[in-house]
Amino acid sequence: MSWSLFRTILVMTVPALISGCVTSATSVSDPVAGFSTVQARTSGAIGKQAVWAQSQGETRALADRTRSLIYKKTIGADTAVQVALLNNRGLQAAYAEVGLSAADVWQETMPVNPTASVSYSSIGIGRIIETAITGNILALMTQSRRVSVADARFRQAQLKAAQETLRVAADTRRAWINAVSAWETVSYLNRSQAAADAASDLAQKLGETGAFSKTGQAREHVFNAELTGETAKARLNARLAKEELTRLMGLWGRDVDYSVPNALPALPKGPKNKSGIEAEALRNRVDLDVAKLELEATAKSYGLTNATRYVNDLQLMGGVEAEREEEEGEKKDVVSGAAELEFTIPIFDTGKARMRKAELSYMRAANLLAEKAVNARSEVRSAYQAYRSNYDIARHYRNSVLPLRAKIEEESVLTYNGMITNTFELLADTRAKITSNILSLNAKREFYLAEVNLGTAIYGGGSGGGSGETEVAAAQETEE
Repeated sequence: MSWSLFRTILVMTVPALISGCVTSATSVSDPVAGFSTVQARTSGAIGKQAVWAQSQGETRALADRTRSLIYKKTIGADTAVQVALLNNRGLQAAYAEVGLSAADVWQETMPVNPTASVSYSSIGIGRIIETAITGNILALMTQSRRVSVADARFRQAQLKAAQETLRVAADTRRAWINAVSAWETVSYLNRSQAAADAASDLAQKLGETGAFSKTGQAREHVFNAELTGETAKARLNARLAKEELTRLMGLWGRDVDYSVPNALPALPKGPKNKSGIEAEALRNRVDLDVAKLELEATAKSYGLTNATRYVNDLQLMGGVEAEREEEEGEKKDVVSGAAELEFTIPIFDTGKARMRKAELSYMRAANLLAEKAVNARSEVRSAYQAYRSNYDIARHYRNSVLPLRAKIEEESVLTYNGMITNTFELLADTRAKITSNILSLNAKREFYLAEVNLGTAIYGGGSGGGSGETEVAAAQETEE
């Protein structure tokens, strides 16, 4: 075999191999740049910046920043949310989906690798070398559509990461509210326990003098015992609530050495007035945008299915054949080309079933989007009603019930000192005041939780909000 013959074969085959491997990486969205979409969609809603750690060094830096925010400190709700955004590993896993989707787009921009074959045979004095390159022409023809579908999935992954960020932030804020409220209840019950202990001792001493009946004594003793049990239960609830907050912030080891305040902030002077709240939710809900992208991606996948309805595998093979022959005692190299087109004949599968599945997948995605829009309107109306009502209830306890209880207690002490009322009435008023204060603390907690729920109804990230299975996967099955 002469060197000139090998050189001829290489010249004809190498360019074909190279042309099938060239890709333009610049057309693919950079996952780091793509994460800016997540930050933009969430920073305005939660007031904090999401961070994606993509290396061990960045992870250690975030851990150090987290420790500086919480270690042996009393943290507020905003700090708790920021720590969760920095340190929640489930959230970091959700951010990785953005990079995976970007890689899928990159993969789709690459042409399908061709198949190369080289054969050598020898018959007598003849030598034959055959080379062939086989490529999927249909994959090249539909590449732009496949890239478009992958790009829609990439944008979908960005919004889903934003939605997960909003969910973690809202859950963390709720956990902080529950933890602080629980410790506020413990603090109040501890103060009430001292009064109950004193009342129980007084009842026992009055009973010893005969001024208090055994029934009255038992009533005060059982109230004290019940209050002791309620205080222990409240302390357990407070510890569990703090543990839930710790879990959402992704803390362990010595990083759990932090504290929360012993009281929720006072009620604001007035509730927020929301006009056009439904339109605001439709503009800002991330789950609605995810559903819109699901519909868009399904429609593009439907178009791809339509393009491959009849022929879903089209192969083109090109090659050269080099043969050494001997004529009249003279050796001669003969090089010839060959081309072959291969495709499936749609005798049995004409693509109707795949088209029907694609159509139904599109209609399903369209109906799910319409349902989400209706539900979003209802959710935001309900959330605002709960927000306003809980504010009115908490304000009622603050402005009406507690002042009246304080007035009753004050008058009871005055009349008791003036020997107008007896001890039994004074103790009964004390017990009633404890109950009213617990109800007031619960009403304040419910208001702040309703405020968080209103935010999730407007921006998304609520429990179960928008967590739907993508329709693209179902439509994509029709291509196979």
